[in-house]
Amino acid sequence: MNHSHLDHDAVSRRGFFQLTLGWLAGAFAAAATGAAGVRFLVPNVLFEPGQRFKAGKPDDYPDGSITFLEDERVFLVRHGNTFRCLSSVCTHLGCTVNRTSNGYHCPCHGSVFNNQGNVVSGPAPRALNWFMVTLSKDNRLLVDKGQDVSEEKYLVI
Repeated sequence: MNHSHLDHDAVSRRGFFQLTLGWLAGAFAAAATGAAGVRFLVPNVLFEPGQRFKAGKPDDYPDGSITFLEDERVFLVRHGNTFRCLSSVCTHLGCTVNRTSNGYHCPCHGSVFNNQGNVVSGPAPRALNWFMVTLSKDNRLLVDKGQDVSEEKYLVI
């Protein structure tokens, strides 16, 4: 029997496909591991909109006014020469509260807040937030929604 050297070392078609599939699976696993490693090196950062905004000039708000700024979801409160800013975001589930004759009311689940933003009746777990108000260099009211203050804190002009 004269077997040629080629027949003995030859790979069958099925063997060739199994070998190729094995190498492809290994290459895919290595690539996935590499991609995960590279992704791990990239910081996971959320880019949120800025928490500070300019609310206009002090003279834009009449004495005794409570102005709802819909885009920012806040109430700008002016008494004499003092300015404060109250969040209109209900502390229960984040609905926008409405102004009433003696405070604020949440239309979603019925929370009631007084003029100071304190809870009169639930389900809201805590008072509405007051935000820092300062004066910008160009003489406009600057509200920082990232900085909560007590209800006694206000800007005097």
